[in-house]
Amino acid sequence: MAVRTMALIVNPMGGLKSGLDIFHRVKPILEAGGYELDVIETRYAGHARDIARSIDLEPYEGICAIGGDGTMHEVLNGLMARADGKMIPLGLIPGGTGNSLMHDLDCLDPVEAAKIIVQGHTRKIDAAKVQMDHKVVYAFNIIGWGLVTDLNVRAENVRWMGETRYTYAAVMEIMKARKRHVKLIVEGEEFDQDFIFILGSITKFAGKGMMMGPKAKLNDGLIDLSVVRDTTRKNLLNLFPKIFNGDHIYSDLLDYRQVTDFSIIPDEHDALNIDGEILGSTPIHVTMQRDAFSIFIDQNYELD
Repeated sequence: MAVRTMALIVNPMGGLKSGLDIFHRVKPILEAGGYELDVIETRYAGHARDIARSIDLEPYEGICAIGGDGTMHEVLNGLMARADGKMIPLGLIPGGTGNSLMHDLDCLDPVEAAKIIVQGHTRKIDAAKVQMDHKVVYAFNIIGWGLVTDLNVRAENVRWMGETRYTYAAVMEIMKARKRHVKLIVEGEEFDQDFIFILGSITKFAGKGMMMGPKAKLNDGLIDLSVVRDTTRKNLLNLFPKIFNGDHIYSDLLDYRQVTDFSIIPDEHDALNIDGEILGSTPIHVTMQRDAFSIFIDQNYELD
């Protein structure tokens, strides 16, 4: 069996701090599949991004990470920021509380993810380019504003709750039902009014099992935009359970459309939820980048 070399980034603090335990479970699988591993353990927030941006990619067939959506976000943005423009396939072995991409791929088990990487099959998928003042960030999962950002801030403060923190945070923020005034521009069409939240979904899932973008595809060049204008707490509470199976998109409260670009220009600058992390602030302009990067994927999985 030919030996292949893989850079493997391990985030020991990701999710419920199980990264090293997962590493010891998947290491024999990757090595038995013919991979020689160059293991790099992250030491600080943003380290995975720095590694992917500066590491010499020449020896590697791919770069993989053990972690959650935050780790994946860092690795993607590190690759996209490389001065040499080089790209190699990415693999994610789920080790976080919010493994949205792997949920889309129906692969939440680390051992199964390692077996898929061993197959060596890759496909290109999309990313969203998020332009802010003096900063560009790439997203593979979601771009959220309003309530969806507020709930993420609250969820971060109760990480000890594990997987249930997203549901708890969502209910608490719904009870506040804070509205904000912004100008939303969708493919040139302007909407100037109050909104509860605006969420762009590249993946079907967000957070822990919330199917925010039920029609989303990873390689269609589109972002699925969910918009809720000013409404009552009661309406929001009735809407919330529907996000777990995607039925929320049929509610009169929500406008759901698939687009290539949008902008959010608020009266006051607000924080953003990008791939489950609080990153940057408005105003923003988002444009889809089709086939932006490659991932290891089950050879039997159909993206289309």
